Amino acid sequence: MNELFGIPLAALLGQLMLGLVNGSFYALLSLGLAIIFGMLHIINFAHGALYMMGAMLAWMALHYLGINYWWALVLVPLAVGAFGVVIERTLLQWIYKLDPLYGLLLTFGLALVIGGAFRHAFGVGGQPYAIPPQLAGAIDLGFMFLPKYRAWVIGVSLAVCLASWYLIEKTRLGAYLRAATENPQLTQAFGINVPLMVMLTFGFGAALAGLAGVLAAPTTQVSPLMSSNMIITVFAVVVIGGMGSILGSVLTGLGLGLIEGLTKVFYAEASSTVVFVVMVIVLLLRPAGLFGKEK
Repeated sequence: MNELFGIPLAALLGQLMLGLVNGSFYALLSLGLAIIFGMLHIINFAHGALYMMGAMLAWMALHYLGINYWWALVLVPLAVGAFGVVIERTLLQWIYKLDPLYGLLLTFGLALVIGGAFRHAFGVGGQPYAIPPQLAGAIDLGFMFLPKYRAWVIGVSLAVCLASWYLIEKTRLGAYLRAATENPQLTQAFGINVPLMVMLTFGFGAALAGLAGVLAAPTTQVSPLMSSNMIITVFAVVVIGGMGSILGSVLTGLGLGLIEGLTKVFYAEASSTVVFVVMVIVLLLRPAGLFGKEK
């Protein structure tokens, strides 16, 4: 059978694969947002700027320093994570006890500053970033050709998301992190360095955004404007999954990527809005999100 619902099977599977790739980026970015909000109660509007920074640093490392993709996968997230640590230590630590609106406004301002700095330095034109030779080409599955790089993105995103969930929910370090953010005074009394835990949590969330940027660089034009549409969709993903729900953000990101891909096949005009339609429906039926907890 070469068609399904009147759609060529190869075209349908291709769009589903593209949707799964987009869903992998949604999952990875929403994971970082969910960790930062769930642990620190900060709505990090600078997350998209950190994602853009990751892609731009990967491009700069290749073109100015000759650092290839594989080293960028390691070094760039560390650099973006370190930048996140600086943000947390110099700015965010002073507003934890204030209304969350202050954190939103502060990070929104940071996003404008970071984006403006990169636009001033590099302009708004997109720059190409080549797929590494080891991941070029496609795999013949018989019923479709699967680009190797797309398969790599999906595999890395799933592995990182599952490892992060396991670290936070199932390990002693994760228990310390949760305790440090839920009851810092009691946790400090047990000799745990709470400020260090909080700093590392924000840095880890920022590093996830940087990793997503490096993974995205070969799939799109690297530009200071590349985060503008993505971050709005990612915030919608986090809201649908439930603010602060780590597993919910990952599953919702993957699911919405597939829904978006299917929408492009059957009604392409709605593909850019389907995520927000789903968000409205979910909030009407379950205001806390699919995996969120009612307060």
